[in-house]
Amino acid sequence: MTSLIDVIFLLLLFFMLSSTFTRFGEIAITSARTGGAAPSERPVFLSLDTDSLRVNGSDTALYALSETLAAHRTGDAVVGVLVSASADVTAQRLTDLLVALRAIPGVTVTVLETT
Repeated sequence: MTSLIDVIFLLLLFFMLSSTFTRFGEIAITSARTGGAAPSERPVFLSLDTDSLRVNGSDTALYALSETLAAHRTGDAVVGVLVSASADVTAQRLTDLLVALRAIPGVTVTVLETT
């Protein structure tokens, strides 16, 4: 008769060897800090809520974010984006926004802490 610990060990070994490990995508997040030099260009302020996205106070859609930020760009300058998420925004919604911002070239993103 096989002891229960042997069966558990064999099951654990089987599941460890038969599972696949994937590497999840990484999103670089820069948090705002106090002090430091002021940027030469004014940053664009994004306000993220559960059902809305505002760019400098104007409603916009996530799919139109590239065109909206292109209107705030002067030449080839890097556009600084400050993201403020309300307290009830899900992590998935914030991740979707950060992925969309990451796909836009010439954009630096800073996520503000919620209070």
